Amino acid sequence: MLLKLSDTSTIEELFNLQWFDNDFYTLILRLVINVVFMTILIRYLYYPIAKRKDYLFTYYLIGLITFFLCFGLKKLDIDTGMGLGLFAIFGIIRYRTDAIEIKEMTYLFLVIGISVVNSLASKQISVAEMAVINLSVVAITYGLEYVWLIKHETRKTIVYEKIDLIVPDKHEEMMADLQERTGLQINRFEVGKINFLDDTAQVRIFYYSEDQNFSEFSG
Repeated sequence: MLLKLSDTSTIEELFNLQWFDNDFYTLILRLVINVVFMTILIRYLYYPIAKRKDYLFTYYLIGLITFFLCFGLKKLDIDTGMGLGLFAIFGIIRYRTDAIEIKEMTYLFLVIGISVVNSLASKQISVAEMAVINLSVVAITYGLEYVWLIKHETRKTIVYEKIDLIVPDKHEEMMADLQERTGLQINRFEVGKINFLDDTAQVRIFYYSEDQNFSEFSG
């Protein structure tokens, strides 16, 4: 059926879009708040210690898409849709990729958490209350990272071929060998899987990256 230009009602239906409302200012304000606190968490608390640029990319994009998704679902006011949306958000953590370290997983939950809070805050929650929530998260994270837990223990898993040293009686000898071969000041180590077919064992070593003479490389 051809559309007549004189049929104004049909044209109005085609262009019946809401181009602007007052929630636009709410979106901008909350987006600015969310980006500011995400930047504090990601760039100034996490990155100086972890030095993982790949996670900076991930945290920022997941935080932003979480914010926009929750804000959009809230506008629809659909409880079922909101529940399914949040379930999908937390479900993406189970990527079919390499396992995420516990610390990176914690920061991921922090980024998602503050994004959800900043996007879903209703009129019953004032801007001051929302600021307290964000500041509390940042302050506690800063305290744990730089005040209370000053030294950060790093771990690596290596393949060790001298399985004759993995017995408890030769613990000190194995520690000295590991430190000499890795060049690290090792605090402790754990012996994992042992393969007697090729005479190797998986050994997990723990050390403080701050005490080493070279920068930590996180692969």
